Amino acid sequence: MTDNKIRCALVFRIDAAVGSTSGVTLLAKYDFSSDYEAHSGAATEGTLYAGRGNYGEAVSMVIKNDPPGVAEVGKVGGFKVVQSDAHQVVYGGDSDGLCLAVVTGLRYPSRVATQMLTECYGEYSTKMGDEIKDAATNSLNRKSKPILTKFCKKYDDVNNVDKASALIGKVDGVKVQMQDNIATMLQNMEQTEAISDQANQLNEQASVFKKQSTDLKRQMKCKNLKMTIIVAVLVLGILLVILLPLISKAKKASSDAENDDGTNP
Repeated sequence: MTDNKIRCALVFRIDAAVGSTSGVTLLAKYDFSSDYEAHSGAATEGTLYAGRGNYGEAVSMVIKNDPPGVAEVGKVGGFKVVQSDAHQVVYGGDSDGLCLAVVTGLRYPSRVATQMLTECYGEYSTKMGDEIKDAATNSLNRKSKPILTKFCKKYDDVNNVDKASALIGKVDGVKVQMQDNIATMLQNMEQTEAISDQANQLNEQASVFKKQSTDLKRQMKCKNLKMTIIVAVLVLGILLVILLPLISKAKKASSDAENDDGTNP
């Protein structure tokens, strides 16, 4: 599981004859989570994790192949971290052969797992120390459960016990918020660009409309001027048609009157 959760806590006794089949004894195991690697077979050499029923055997094999380093008297130390494709196991021991191990998801900080085992060791060795030396396989499950449960619950959420992890969590939250803000800004920019394109299109259409209006106005002026000229010519023609006969008659009447005056002394 590529998460940061605790799977299981285990207690072992490492005998002096490390490397033999009986060198590592599983004294107690507490399954804190039911999420395990899907595997129904038994633990085999080179396989870190098997099915849930063989979980203790698999971790025992890891410790047997690579025991904890040397620790100070009365303290747990020599911590080691081993990973599979889905989980990691962190374990350490003291100078008397007591070994504590915890199985977590791959993203669980090993430094926090080490801190958990160190704190758990202080309480466990004090309460169970007299029984560890002669205890048989899985004989301390019931007595160990309250202690293992306590520390699994306390350390399951790394943000509650590790300031660095809590800070990383906050940073991740800020990063997510920033990513959301950037995505929103990009979306707004796209919308702004779309609005700008529409505005440009409207400006182009307005320019075309203005040009068409100007051309139409010019055409209308020319047409109105032509109509005015035509009307003026027509009016002038009508006036000429009306006035010319009248003028001609007036001239003729005037001429006749002069003739009449000349013939009468």
